[in-house]
Amino acid sequence: MKINQGITFALLIWNLLIFVIYGIDKSKVKRGAWRIPEKYLLSFAFFCGGFGAWLAGITFHHKTRKWYFKTVWFLGIVTTLVALYFVWR
Repeated sequence: MKINQGITFALLIWNLLIFVIYGIDKSKVKRGAWRIPEKYLLSFAFFCGGFGAWLAGITFHHKTRKWYFKTVWFLGIVTTLVALYFVWR
């Protein structure tokens, strides 16, 4: 496996992990359990996890009303695309 393929695979796994983390947080909301702090959810999304966070937001209807989450999801998507651009160019 080439390095660019490995980085792409790592970004895919990272976004799947973010998707799962958002899903876990949504399930905690429904149970009334302790939640994952917003600063962690935002940080995970910003650092190349925008796609996973955005898909989780749509799938689980989680954090979709908060403008700053939508903004960070967008920025996370941009950081992922920029990273992929530099990896594959």
